[in-house]
Amino acid sequence: MTITLLYKMMYVNHFMKLIQIGVASVILCALLSVIRYLAMSQVFAVLFPVFSIILIGYLYGRWRPSDIGTVNRMNIDVFVPALVIDSLVANDFDLMSYKWLVLAGLLVVLLSGVFAVMFADTMKIDRAVFVPSMMFNNCGNMGLPIAVLAFGPNALPAALVLFLASNTLHFTLGTRIVGGKISWIQLLTMPINMATIIGLTLSFTHVTVPESVMLPIHMLGQICIPLMLFTLGIRMLSVDLSAWRIGMYAAIVRPLAGLIPAIALIWVLPLDLVQQQQLLLFSILPPAVLNYMIAERYNKEPVNVASMVVVGNASSIITLFAMLYYLNNAA
Repeated sequence: MTITLLYKMMYVNHFMKLIQIGVASVILCALLSVIRYLAMSQVFAVLFPVFSIILIGYLYGRWRPSDIGTVNRMNIDVFVPALVIDSLVANDFDLMSYKWLVLAGLLVVLLSGVFAVMFADTMKIDRAVFVPSMMFNNCGNMGLPIAVLAFGPNALPAALVLFLASNTLHFTLGTRIVGGKISWIQLLTMPINMATIIGLTLSFTHVTVPESVMLPIHMLGQICIPLMLFTLGIRMLSVDLSAWRIGMYAAIVRPLAGLIPAIALIWVLPLDLVQQQQLLLFSILPPAVLNYMIAERYNKEPVNVASMVVVGNASSIITLFAMLYYLNNAA
């Protein structure tokens, strides 16, 4: 009787193992099918280069710890301004054709802040810590590369307009929110703003810049985007994930706070298709790394801000995939 019972138990255990193996095989096949589908999709072709360069930067930073302060300074002071001038001049940029997009971008940032203030008050989170990261997104490091890869060079001017509008608010209103002082002279003399003025002047006056002058500017500008992604990966090593809860809040609130007003503005403002696409993409981008740097400078709970930046950027692969899939199929 005992031996018979043992045999039955062995058969049952064997049968259960076979079922587990079968279920695992089905799940594995399903995952492989999803991966295969993603690998063949155009959206994957856009996001893979972006996140692979970020990953390479992260791995390099773990292999050889690096101080990227100088590199970031060169990027902001030289390579980004070169990209701005090159884009504004080479594309025969007409600011008036982007006036509604500028307004839409500013409103998305400001309305995101209103939504973030209400959420912060409800959850009893310090406004100066939570709100800036919900307002000011990664439209430089991540927005510009994705705009070019997903929609081509013709989308770069629209993405740059949103980047410049957000950047201007970040160094004025954003600084004020965390308790800093606004220096208008410093703002005007920032290389990126000087490059905008130069680029717009050349575009408005239709001055023909010699090819021998534009070529080095173009070459310097091409360094900017991959370097932004690479240094973003290295920067991720310097942040703390101990405050994961606020990071999860940010991963949910940031895209929603931007997307809701963006959808409303598309119905109200006369934006063309490219501008609508860039506004929607802009609205869901994760928090900018600059939020962490400013919080650290003014001692506004940098650990919490760092968590929002890291978790928000990591989870953005889901929201970005969904948005690009929608835009790709809606176009």
